[in-house]
Amino acid sequence: MDPSKVTTLPLKDLTISNITENVNLVNSTNPSPRLRFLLSRLTTHLHDYARETRLSQGEWLEAINFLTATGQICTDVRQEFILLSDIFGLSLLVDSIDHPKPAGSTEGTVLGPFHTHDAEELENGAIMAHDEGGEKLLVVCTVKDVYGNPIEDVAVDVWETDSTGHYDVQHPGRDRPDGRCVLKSDAEGRFWFRGIVPVSYPIPHDGPVGKLLLRLGRHPMRPSHMHFMFEKAGWDKLVTALYLRGDPYETTDAVFGVKQSLIVELGTVDKEMAARYPGVVEGTKLLQYDFVLVTEQQSAELRDRNSIEALGRLGMEKVKIVDGLPVPELD
Repeated sequence: MDPSKVTTLPLKDLTISNITENVNLVNSTNPSPRLRFLLSRLTTHLHDYARETRLSQGEWLEAINFLTATGQICTDVRQEFILLSDIFGLSLLVDSIDHPKPAGSTEGTVLGPFHTHDAEELENGAIMAHDEGGEKLLVVCTVKDVYGNPIEDVAVDVWETDSTGHYDVQHPGRDRPDGRCVLKSDAEGRFWFRGIVPVSYPIPHDGPVGKLLLRLGRHPMRPSHMHFMFEKAGWDKLVTALYLRGDPYETTDAVFGVKQSLIVELGTVDKEMAARYPGVVEGTKLLQYDFVLVTEQQSAELRDRNSIEALGRLGMEKVKIVDGLPVPELD
């Protein structure tokens, strides 16, 4: 690059005390106010962390090697960085910030690393899990708005492990999806399908994240649950899961995903219900839940309000919303 065209201010005599302001100054020339804000806070917090902990070069190199190994183990069906985000509670935190839920609506939780985009679209009543070792389960749910009105034609993405605690993508030679499907809610907001009773299982712990958990003295287990994701134009996307009450890992989920409102107790299909749902026999385990969605506008208004209030508590009183994201107005 032609040195005469470089517009960055000259940096000289950098020290522990002034390096942060200099880095922020260099980064401040980018045209995006949101990116300037993100990089400024990231640089400030990272530098403060290093100063506060008196971070050594050996420790920083170990961290870099850890992050390198985390990236190297990632594949199309294994996202180790999502696992890393999950075990730090960051995934849940970001979802809670980006998709706030008004009172009365269904809470979100972590997506996890095993969602795929190849799930088959099935009709209501279909079998989505073909593991003969699993205990059969009937799932009967509704999708409504906060006023109790049914929402039709919502795409409902569902996925769960098999009876051994493995998702289909964890099995070598996988040639088709199983234990997952996409359904559509009907005119009354209902959807129902047949799966298997969820079981607790470990997150993949043979890689860098698993080794970190071991060093921290933490287990890799997740309580038994079933994932759900809801999408329809005009409605805030909901990523959530239902957890079985009484699971031994209910209060120590390795990825912090459990919320009280998402814990359910399984029932049992009686004779009347078995007659109502073809292919379901009396005595089958039953999962019932009423999901409540909010509109994109409802979520956006709440997110904006929360953002302005949160930054105000940090002393940033002049805040504007740019493309749905907060940016402090700097003097």
